[in-house]
Amino acid sequence: MSLDLILASGSAIRAQILRNAGLRLEIDSPSLDEEAIRASLTEEGAPPREVADALAEAKARRIASKGAEVPVLGCDQVLSCDGEIFSKPATRDDARDHIRALRGKTHHLLSAAVLYEDAEPVWRHVGVARLAMRDISDAALDDYLDRAWPDIASSLGGYKLEAEGVRLFSQIQGDYFTILGLPLIELLNHLTLTGRLPA
Repeated sequence: MSLDLILASGSAIRAQILRNAGLRLEIDSPSLDEEAIRASLTEEGAPPREVADALAEAKARRIASKGAEVPVLGCDQVLSCDGEIFSKPATRDDARDHIRALRGKTHHLLSAAVLYEDAEPVWRHVGVARLAMRDISDAALDDYLDRAWPDIASSLGGYKLEAEGVRLFSQIQGDYFTILGLPLIELLNHLTLTGRLPA
């Protein structure tokens, strides 16, 4: 079986999205200190869009540098609210703190994708979604965490929109795939326009 691309990400949901779209892929998750890169960029004052793009490119570049013969896709997602960039919650208490900071507000999810071919970036896109979270009570939040933790530990903000986390929101603007961490439609458009997928 010939491959369409290599996914430079350990994200199970991204791999599932791509496979569901009929793409043949291999997963090669790069070894990167993402938190150090994110912290350095944030300290330099880089906006969330640049942080997401830089992390996606770092992943693609790392795997492409091994001499990949098919395109390498790097992806990353950043959650931004009130000028702060959120990481994945390491503990249940972190998840509680994240949701408490987001409730009653609108935050942004920025999903970046960078495609490398022949060790060079050939395409990039950052999708943006706006999510308005309900001002849920502490009691409702604790009930949610009782049911959802530790499954949500892999999710920015401490929620999974594709699961019960969707109940936390009053309004969502943006592409569903972007919210899950991959601007799929834009990627498929690029692969089709460049002849890698049939038109």
